Formats: sequence, structure tokens, C-alpha cells
Amino acid sequence: MGFSTDCVHAGQWIDPHSGAVMVPIYQTSTYQQQGIGKHKGYEYARTQNPTRQALEDNVAALEKGACGFAFASGMAAINALMSLFEAGDHFIVTGNTYGGTFRLFDRILRKFGLTFTFVDTSNLDAVKAAIKPETKMMFVETPTNPMLTLTDIKAVAAVAKENNILLCVDNTFATPYRQRPIELGADFVNHSTTKYLNGHSDCVGGVLVAKDESWREKIHFVQNSAGAILGPMDSWLTLRGIKTLAVRMDRHESNGRAVAKALTEMKGVGKVIYPGLDNYPQRELALSQMGSFGAMVSFTVENQERAEEVLTRFKLFSLAESLGGVESLVCHPATMTHAAVPAEARAELGISDGLIRLSVGIEDEADLIADLVQAVNG
Repeated sequence: MGFSTDCVHAGQWIDPHSGAVMVPIYQTSTYQQQGIGKHKGYEYARTQNPTRQALEDNVAALEKGACGFAFASGMAAINALMSLFEAGDHFIVTGNTYGGTFRLFDRILRKFGLTFTFVDTSNLDAVKAAIKPETKMMFVETPTNPMLTLTDIKAVAAVAKENNILLCVDNTFATPYRQRPIELGADFVNHSTTKYLNGHSDCVGGVLVAKDESWREKIHFVQNSAGAILGPMDSWLTLRGIKTLAVRMDRHESNGRAVAKALTEMKGVGKVIYPGLDNYPQRELALSQMGSFGAMVSFTVENQERAEEVLTRFKLFSLAESLGGVESLVCHPATMTHAAVPAEARAELGISDGLIRLSVGIEDEADLIADLVQAVNG
């Protein structure tokens, strides 16, 4: 089936009791059993839930993976993946990864004996140089948050395979509509479903998809044992959101391109970061790997004081954490999404105090640009 068809139908069914075309919200904590060891595939809601299962199967189909697992947040999904490893294992991680991912790896998982090397994964030589005998996995975010740096997934996957290392790609920014890492050689894909997959800023969740069926039992064991599952209501909301993913992303991206172009023409704006701009150094990789450029745009102003002035003047863009909803959002990465990253590290990554990040929504293009103009120009 085509992608849009899978968004609407994959993993889902017509309710046999009522004929409802939407998978019901199975708001139950347990299930009646017919006898000892005899049930209909469901025992306890932490272990299995039909609504959650429909979402898991849906995202696995979109990502062309074997099996999916839904969690209470994107961070819970990443934490579950890391629970498959042991003390002494080493991981190579995209240096400009999301601040919450950095915090989990650097502040929590190091205490359990896991070790991490943060490198620019867009630089294949840096990736190769970071490999150790104990390296078990590469964790790649592409495009990165908020610098929108791309990693060549196919090239990194080849290096990983040569060295018997697993590869996980955080596909939150691109979504499977534009980028399918498993088809490019990744072993795992993770998402914060809070963002584009749900698309409506009304629930928090995460999903992990494995390429091979061999991982199903292992990941499900962690999911059930640790219990950070996605509830049935949030599973249903995310399924609802995914049905319009393709049409939403087309509108997000057309607005993103227009906003980025407008920013390049504004006085008071320094660098504009967007893969679709002609001067973006990885534009061709974006076209070959993603097929498009997304709807995240970052730009710089002189300093934090100037950034604060601009941020307080927005009327349509909301100053808020998160991204990927139908409404446009703006944030200050240095003090919001990446506050957990040390200032020196932020400076090395280019996350200056004057950097502003936009999540461009699906409103009318002219209204978004007018809001930017008045916010930047005062």
C-alpha cells in the first residue's frame, strides 16, 4: 500500500462489535480469561492493550520495520532501548542531539556503567575514530535539534555494519513520510510521537521500531517489566493524528520553505538555518535522503538580549517547548530545549544565546511571515 493509505489503515481494524471505523479506546486495566492460561491474547493492560498495539503496528508499517513499541514519552522509548545493554558497553552519539537525550545519557545512564562519545556524526571520519572494541551502538539524530545538521544514514549504517555495531536513528524531525532509516540500513528507529506523528500538541508519547523480528521478545520484555507504556487514550490520539500525517507534512514544509526564505531577506537576522536554502551545505543530502526539507527553521540574532526582545513580540508563534504541532511555535534553545547541555558544549555546537528555533505550523503562510516581520523589526 502507499504511505498515505498506510497512515489511515495499517495496523487497524473495523470494530467487530459495532462496526466503528476507528479503533476503540480500550480503557481497561485487565481482561477476563476463559480459564487458567486461556485468554484472547490479552492478560493485563501493562503487558498488552489493543489500542496501543494498533499504534505500534501502524508506526512499524510506516517505518518498514518488523515490530513497534509505544512508550509514555520519547525519552522512555530511548531509555527502553538502552536497557538492552550492559555496564561497560560504549555508544557513539550525535553531538548535537536533543538536550533531553544528552541528559539521559550523560547524567543518568553513565552512573550505570554505560559510556558515551558525542561526535559530529555528519563527519564519517569522526565516527570511525570514535569506535572502540566495546562500542555496541551508534545513536544518530538527523536532522539535529536545533542546528538541523544531517547525517548520511546509509554511509553511517555501512560503517556500523562493517564493525558489527547496531544503529538507531531518531527520526522525530523528518518523520517516516520523508525519511525511513531502516530502508537506509538502521536497526532501530525512535520517535517522540508527541511531535509530528501526533501533530496536535495534545499528548506525550514515544515509539521504538526494530528492523528485525528477533528484537520483539527482548524489547517487549523491557517494555512490560519497566512499565513505561503509552496509555490507551494517548495511543488513540496518536493514531488519530497519524491519519493526516502526509497532508499535514506537505503544508508544514511549504510554510517552512516560505518562512526560511523570508527570514533571509529580513534586516536584523543573522544566519538562517534551513536545509532547503540554496546555500545550505547539505542540501543535496537532504534531497537524496529525505526528499524534502522539513518545517524546522533556526536563525540567529545578535545576542540573548536581542533574542528576548524578538521572542516577546510574537503574536501568532507561541513561545513554548516542543514542536511538530499544527500551530507554529518558537523557542530559545539555549535556555529551553538545550539548557541541560553545558554552555561550553552549546558554544561548540553553534547553539548561541542569540539562536531562535521555529516549528512552522500549518497556518496561512502570509500570516506567519507577517508575524515574523513584526517580531524581528519591532
